Amino acid sequence: MSDVTTETPVKELFIKMTVDAWNTQVARLTKLFDALSDEQLATETAPDRNTGTYLLGHLVAVTDGMLPLLGFGEKLYPQLEKPFITSPDRSGLEIPTVAELKKHWTAINTKLSEHIAATSTDEWFTKHNSVSAEDFAKEPHRNKLNILINRTNHNSYHLGQLIYLKPKK
Repeated sequence: MSDVTTETPVKELFIKMTVDAWNTQVARLTKLFDALSDEQLATETAPDRNTGTYLLGHLVAVTDGMLPLLGFGEKLYPQLEKPFITSPDRSGLEIPTVAELKKHWTAINTKLSEHIAATSTDEWFTKHNSVSAEDFAKEPHRNKLNILINRTNHNSYHLGQLIYLKPKK
C-alpha cells in the first residue's frame, strides 16, 4: 500500500493503521525476545504466572493459527497448539527450546507479513475462516481485518506481561 494522503479512501486508511499497529507490536515483541536470555525467559512474569518461555511459545502458536484463519495456508507449527494453547504452563509436556521458539517466531511473522502485504483492500473485509457465511451476513465485522486487530491487542497484552522480565536499571 502506498503512503496515506488526505485523498486515501477510508478502507485503505483503516487497513494501514491496523497493519502498522500489528507491525509495531511484532517489532516490540521481537526486540524484547532478542534482549532476554533463556534464563530470563524461564522466569515467571509475576508470582504464580506464566513464564516468558511459555508466553513466547503461546504467541508463536497463536500467530501460526492466523494463517488458516485468514486463508493464508496451513499452520507451520501445529505441534505447538497443545503445549501452548490448550495446556497451561508447566503442564509437563515437552516443548521446543527457546532458540527454536525464537526461530519459529521469526519464520511465522515473515510468512504472515508476506501474506498481509499481498492482501487487497477488499479482501480484508471478507469473512475469516472460522465464521460461517450465514453468521458473517449478520455480523460483517467478523472479517479478516478484525482478526488482525484482535491479534494485535493480544500481542500487546502479552508484551505488557513480558516486559517484567527485563532487568530493572
